[in-house]
Amino acid sequence: MLQRLRPLRPYLARYQKRYVAGFFALIVTQAAGVIIPLIIKAGIDGMQRGIHGSELLFFAGLILGVALIKAIFQFWMRWILIGISRDVEYDLRNDLFAHLMRLSQRYYNETRTGELMSKLTNDLSAVRNLIGPGIMYSATTIVVGIACLAFMIHLDWELTLVAIAPMPLVSAAVKYFGQQIHDRFEKIQAMYSEITERVRENLAGVRVVRAFCQEEAEMSLFASMNQEYVEKNKGIIWITSILWPMLALLFGFSFLLILAVGGWHVLSGRITLGTFMAFNVYLTYLIWPMIALGYVTNLVQRGLASQERLWAIFAAAPDIDDRHVPLNPIRTLRGEIEFRNLSFSYNGSPVLKNINLQIPAGKSVAIVGATGAGKTTLVSLIPRLYEAPPGALLIDGVPVREIPLKTLRSHIGFVPQETFLFSDTVRENIKFGIPSASDGDVEEAARISNILPEVRGFPKSFETMVGERGLTLSGGQKQRAAISRAVIRNPRILILDDALSSVDTGTEEEILSHLARVMSGRTTLMISHRISTIRNADEIVVLNEGEIAERGGHDELVALRGLYAELYNRQLIEEELEREA
Repeated sequence: MLQRLRPLRPYLARYQKRYVAGFFALIVTQAAGVIIPLIIKAGIDGMQRGIHGSELLFFAGLILGVALIKAIFQFWMRWILIGISRDVEYDLRNDLFAHLMRLSQRYYNETRTGELMSKLTNDLSAVRNLIGPGIMYSATTIVVGIACLAFMIHLDWELTLVAIAPMPLVSAAVKYFGQQIHDRFEKIQAMYSEITERVRENLAGVRVVRAFCQEEAEMSLFASMNQEYVEKNKGIIWITSILWPMLALLFGFSFLLILAVGGWHVLSGRITLGTFMAFNVYLTYLIWPMIALGYVTNLVQRGLASQERLWAIFAAAPDIDDRHVPLNPIRTLRGEIEFRNLSFSYNGSPVLKNINLQIPAGKSVAIVGATGAGKTTLVSLIPRLYEAPPGALLIDGVPVREIPLKTLRSHIGFVPQETFLFSDTVRENIKFGIPSASDGDVEEAARISNILPEVRGFPKSFETMVGERGLTLSGGQKQRAAISRAVIRNPRILILDDALSSVDTGTEEEILSHLARVMSGRTTLMISHRISTIRNADEIVVLNEGEIAERGGHDELVALRGLYAELYNRQLIEEELEREA
């Protein structure tokens, strides 16, 4: 077990002194307990010799005093050792969360959210039980077992051999059933992850479920998964239901042997009645730790299975980090961006091919193209949400891998295609990247995104809660709040990934007029399907199947009569039809 706890050793080492105090309390507790049978022996043997009542009261008082000492140190034992398990849980949860924050986007693309939630709750709780009650009861079993066996051998070694005769069967049962518990609990935790993910998906997509009248189908599927989870848990209950009675039966057999052999020893005068009683008390002391061994085995195997699942998270190394940053890295960015013969793929199939594009600092570039052309992928490489090939992406002439992530991302304001708002106030969502931002800064950012009049109309203005994932706001309001969150950072590079798709044309014009002042002097990349959004950009780049098909100004591209012109003419027709309707 100690070998398998190796990953937890750094966490346990932080509380070395408290563990020493806790184990000292444990030893005193168990030492006080194993003294009591000797006092009982002395009292019974004394009664056979005809001791006085005052002496009998002395033995009774001695038992009471020792029991009081045991109670006090048992309290401290549990307070310290169980308390450490909570502290380790706290440390583990912080480290796991911090590690998850460092992992790259690729990891989240391949790992389900429900599985991570399960690990950070259910598995973490199982590990806490392993290093709290698991370690405490394991140590108690060892200390009590050694002490009781030593005193039993001292009292009657032949009787001790009879008493421990069933022990090999106990060890075999614990080993076999322990492995069964470990294997089954791994499957249970995996099933729990499945259920958690299913619940998360249904809660996040509840409107879709209702729109397609799938409530009954989803409830039926969940009930089936829930039933499977219950059945798997019943499998462990079945195992523990066999293990505990089996241990009790083996100890009952030990008592039967002790009664027969020990009774004969008393009758033959080899041991006194007091010795026989003390021996039985020691055997009773052994029963609980050994029966508790079944409980401990359950805790330990569950904890070890969960530990393996948690360390699978730690084993996932971020593929985007600062390993290539030089000793004296760049700290300030102007915003010049260059793509050099860049090709990129997610899983072997190329998404971007031979991209060569230079964007001078302070200039605006619009990127257009059909769905799946690679527009979002291209701009996601700039803040290193995904890793570009070495030397294929430079900022201010420096390979992007050589720029510290914190420096790089602090100079970028990014409005992603899928808007995400936290379940917090409007104010806190806008100032998310700049916690020290003043109220004036927040209002100015809201004014630029043209959401200020609507926010002032909310019941609590900027203190209005936006709800989980921003569901209480409209799509356009969420997008404008996200734009506010980007511009409040005063970034050198501003990336707008289809950031105006959910606003009407009038609102779009107002936002663009405000953004024009913000974009002045800043490198800006805009992705949009609306020509009106990007026609005034310094340069327009048309992507087609991951390659640059056309580039130039609006009028120049229209004159080419290529892909851009086709997109432009189609939108003109759509606008004309809307006006006639």
